[in-house]
Amino acid sequence: MDTSVTIIGLALTLLIAIPLFYVLQSNSLNKTKIKTIKNKFSQNNRFHFEITETLNKKVLSLDEKNKGFLLIDFNTKDEVVSFVDLNTIQSCKLILTTENNTETILKIEFQFHFKEDNKATLISFYKIENDQIGQVCLYEDHQLAKKWAKKIQDCITV
Repeated sequence: MDTSVTIIGLALTLLIAIPLFYVLQSNSLNKTKIKTIKNKFSQNNRFHFEITETLNKKVLSLDEKNKGFLLIDFNTKDEVVSFVDLNTIQSCKLILTTENNTETILKIEFQFHFKEDNKATLISFYKIENDQIGQVCLYEDHQLAKKWAKKIQDCITV
């Protein structure tokens, strides 16, 4: 009787421990990747990305003191990393691309206007192609993008 209870207990422990181990291992690999990318874009410790937020395999980081913005997107096959030196930026706003005659959002992008030549550059934040289940992450990503567009604009104007 004791042996069968012990075997069942061990089996249940393994069923819980193995997936938990893989989740923790994956999480630590992502943290290591993020840290490596941040160090790469720190430009000899010029930028220190203190403010960081992660949601739906996207990492947004901001250095308010030295004015740097970093966006890392792990949703694509190869991660997409975008860096913007906010010292050269005049303004930032959010651009939504919708489907014809509907309110279905296909793309969310940050639009940065440069100070010197008034050119604009777009950095993609959300694409419907990268949303595996189809607009499940859209609401959260849209809210996060609005919040960060405001943070970036506040950082630029200071």
